[in-house]
Amino acid sequence: MPSRTGGRRNRRRSGARAIQGAKQRNRVSWPAIAGVAVVLGLIAVLAVDLIPDYRRSAQQVRFTPGADNPDPSVNIDGVLRVDYPPGQHVRSPQRVAYDNTPPLGGPHDQYWATCTGIVYSEPLRPEHAVHSLEHGAVWITYSPERLSSKEIEELSDQVAGQQYMMMSPHPALPAPIVLQSWGRQLRVDSVDDERIGRFVTALRQNPNTHPEPGASCSTIPGGFDPDRPPPAEVAPPGPDAVPVKPAADTPRGGDGAN
Repeated sequence: MPSRTGGRRNRRRSGARAIQGAKQRNRVSWPAIAGVAVVLGLIAVLAVDLIPDYRRSAQQVRFTPGADNPDPSVNIDGVLRVDYPPGQHVRSPQRVAYDNTPPLGGPHDQYWATCTGIVYSEPLRPEHAVHSLEHGAVWITYSPERLSSKEIEELSDQVAGQQYMMMSPHPALPAPIVLQSWGRQLRVDSVDDERIGRFVTALRQNPNTHPEPGASCSTIPGGFDPDRPPPAEVAPPGPDAVPVKPAADTPRGGDGAN
């Protein structure tokens, strides 16, 4: 016959084991919690790093020319677009009565300004600069009186050594900084304006927006000397200046958002 005392001991042992098991199940696993916290922290860090990169990448695609996006400048607020007939040449010192300051298209000198990332210290003769635009260059002009030396240096850093780009001061600008591509112009007030980079990305060597894809930006011996460029005329063009007859233009303001 089983002992009552033994039965009670067995029941006590079973109860103790059950209580111990419950305690173990309810015990907080601090190492596991720490591991989860580390993983969540890594996810947060990656999100902070990657989300801005993704946004920048998406913006870059928006302003990069392609089959489905032939002229990304339509997505840049403030761009003036004018359609000019190409290939109209004049010989120096013949002047052209341009319709915009600085000009962004129209008749131009037979020799282009060297546009291999040169930062010119003096204003360019616009007839030479416009020929460079026809070849796919972006010409950045600025007003020395409205920018600090530091700002001019920052702007120069975006141009120096960059193929199909050039920069020069220019008189009587409508804004502190004005960018030109063939048939396109953008006015900005600050070197920090994001539209500067977008304009360059959208239009430099864009075969859909300039007449002569693949044309050179290098110096032509005997034509244009980048070390001694022909000076810009200060006086307005005279009555013998060649007129500009654009085919059509789009009002400044663009079709898209910033």
